[in-house]
Amino acid sequence: MPATPLAQPPATAPRSRSAAPRRLMTAAVAALIVTAVTPVTLAHAAPSATVSPTTVAPGGRVALNVEGCGTKVARVTSTAFSEVRLSPGNLEATNLFGNATVFNNASPGTHRVLFECGGPGGERVTVSLQVTPGAARGGTGGSVGSMSPAQIAVGGTLAVAALIGGVWVLRRRAAA
Repeated sequence: MPATPLAQPPATAPRSRSAAPRRLMTAAVAALIVTAVTPVTLAHAAPSATVSPTTVAPGGRVALNVEGCGTKVARVTSTAFSEVRLSPGNLEATNLFGNATVFNNASPGTHRVLFECGGPGGERVTVSLQVTPGAARGGTGGSVGSMSPAQIAVGGTLAVAALIGGVWVLRRRAAA
């Protein structure tokens, strides 16, 4: 039997090894260009501010808070209260906060509250504060409007009965 030559695989053209590094280099350069031209302002969102409570009577206090300023100080102005400087609670804080007392003679209605990050000329946020007419009710917190004579009589009777019962118990103990 004659020897047959072994089958040889078909010859392939040698691959170019320089194409892959070129593609990788092109992608890296493109990523570097995109990163270089992207504005830095995309790094933080616009600041947001709150006034709490949003409705207050003249002479009342409000809490002021702004988040996302990117600064460690902010200024707040309004026709309802004096200028307030906000500051963080600690060095790592992203919230700036403070308090304000509404003027006793503040006019009822909606007042604009302007937050300025970093002070005058900084990034601005505006919110509304509603000032209600009249003063805040004290004492029972406004839960009781008025009492009828019958309610006063029942309350007085219960107080006198409690006093008499206490005296009776004390005298009985002393006698024993």
